[in-house]
Amino acid sequence: MNDVSVASPFTLRNGEVLKNRFFKSAMSEQLADQVHNPTRSLLRLYEIWAKGGTGLIVTGNVMVDREQLGEPRNVVLDDASDLEMFRRWAQAASANGAQVWMQLNHPGKQVPNFIHKEPVAPSPIALEGGLEKNFNKPRALAEREIIEVIGKFVKAAVLAKKAGFNGVQLHGAHGYLISQFLSPRHNQRQDKWGGSLENRMRFVVSIYEAIRKELGPKFPIGIKLNSADFSKGGFSEEDSLRVVQKLGEIGIDLIEISGGTYEQTAMADGIEQKDSTIKREAYFLEYAENARKLTDVPLVVTGGFRSTKGMNAALVSGATDLIGVARPLAIEPDLPNKAISDEDYRVSLRELTTGFRKLDKMILLNMSWYEAQLARLGRGKRPDVNLSEWKAAFQVFWLLGVFAFKKRRA
Repeated sequence: MNDVSVASPFTLRNGEVLKNRFFKSAMSEQLADQVHNPTRSLLRLYEIWAKGGTGLIVTGNVMVDREQLGEPRNVVLDDASDLEMFRRWAQAASANGAQVWMQLNHPGKQVPNFIHKEPVAPSPIALEGGLEKNFNKPRALAEREIIEVIGKFVKAAVLAKKAGFNGVQLHGAHGYLISQFLSPRHNQRQDKWGGSLENRMRFVVSIYEAIRKELGPKFPIGIKLNSADFSKGGFSEEDSLRVVQKLGEIGIDLIEISGGTYEQTAMADGIEQKDSTIKREAYFLEYAENARKLTDVPLVVTGGFRSTKGMNAALVSGATDLIGVARPLAIEPDLPNKAISDEDYRVSLRELTTGFRKLDKMILLNMSWYEAQLARLGRGKRPDVNLSEWKAAFQVFWLLGVFAFKKRRA
């Protein structure tokens, strides 16, 4: 491992070779059209990232159920989708030799109440932490519905492959439905889908096995998994490591490590770290080192990387195989090219706030501001690092208002 760097190629389990170690982690783009197909702006954005040098690009979360959306302008992939636009998306994102995987997701209870009045979840447990006004209490999924949701994941994966995507990633982090099933706090079922960790991981294992059966051993299937939920009674690091071990045993191709939920937004805001961890930049390297002891599945650590030296050090340590980058690519989409050509390269992100912490959390400012940057890229403009937080907040409220109006008219 001593010679490995961000420029080094990497061979996946199916024999496909990534041209370098950069992994574009999923970000919410909010660039679907009114019927949730990809737009030209979305295609342009991904072509920019591909030309910027990323080796493996993962899309923002694509929903498997158009009745259950995490955000108003999510892309949805099902039998009603315009598959030609998805083919064009895959082509744009694979320019310049990049591989592109589609992230598949179901939001579970994390559906804003202006989108759907009755979200679903493993158990009828409401979100807390000030989110109660924006997210209705869910109802528990019947077992028949659980099987149907698994089928929706399979259908989306089949269509993704048909459209030309090189693989899929299951979104099992950040408090969405797979994450809810894994969490003992959110999953308090008394049937085979809840209780013990073995039962709580049955949902994600069933999704994986059903996709694998349909698409065969060579089509890559990855997962984004929380190292922990960072909430009392939630999905713990011990639980997470056992899930990593199980998924490795049944053949998962790649595991991306993240953390947090809407209630505890580590994925957007970062987490408190020891000085020794800050020096290593990435949030989850220590967890990855523990995971490495349990599995030989390729690992991706996402969150915190800012410099070529920090990235290379993480690779040399063996804790991670790929370097997950998200928000920095919203302001420097050619970051991989820059980092590969300059060993002293470093990117800086400024702290964002409107001055009102409750408002920042309500509009998920650290997501909304970067979504605004992605929209600029999609329109062919350069990112604006000085974009006002208030302007980003206004754009969120404008989008929500337009969506709510259209829902009422419909």
